[in-house]
Amino acid sequence: MELTWHGHSTWHVVVDDTELLIDPFFDNPKTDVDPADLDPDYLLLTHGHADHIADAAEFEDATVVATPELTAYVQENFGLENTVPAGGMNIGGTVECGDAWVTMVRADHSNGIENDPDYAGGMPTGFVVGDKKPTQESDPDCTTFYHAGDTGLMSEMVDVIAPYLEPDAAALPAGDHFTMGPAGAGIAADWVGADVVFPMHYDSFGPIEIETQEFVSEVKAAGAAAEPVVLDGDETYTLE
Repeated sequence: MELTWHGHSTWHVVVDDTELLIDPFFDNPKTDVDPADLDPDYLLLTHGHADHIADAAEFEDATVVATPELTAYVQENFGLENTVPAGGMNIGGTVECGDAWVTMVRADHSNGIENDPDYAGGMPTGFVVGDKKPTQESDPDCTTFYHAGDTGLMSEMVDVIAPYLEPDAAALPAGDHFTMGPAGAGIAADWVGADVVFPMHYDSFGPIEIETQEFVSEVKAAGAAAEPVVLDGDETYTLE
């Protein structure tokens, strides 16, 4: 599994022959990528804020994976026609996306679409992407990536995501102000039980600027077994 961070919360995930793009927002200082150069098979949207769906219209051939409310919104406003069956999915569900399995999980956040509270996007979410379908039986051969979306600390990380979905790697918001900051992300790193954790959702604009060493220090202070890895924008990490 190849994980490429394009700044903010935008991740390009490759599972065998399937490409997934999560939360497309390329107007951030960490990326030099032109979204027109990407051709994902699936477009995963955690929630409707502009800094997570701003460039969704660039990927009209991709299949949308989001809540029914958000799926309907991007269909109507961005012209995206392809969706997972039944016009979206919801928290707790798992869908097969080519060579990947995508499970939608909770995130604790708000969700007015494009920052407009007059539009409801359903619940904000995160995603767990794996190369096998999750079951109650632990599978050491399964490779799994947790994208936490915009969230604060929540008990589901330790009660559900860690024991049931067993992420090998996790991308955790660390910019503070709108999500948890480095301290919360450090605790989350311990709770989710991943082998490696990445900070995201930071430095894109003033209120969420941080020193990434804080993230590294807080992961260690929490006693997390995870290795904290701070990627450069557009850098790829290969998850074995």
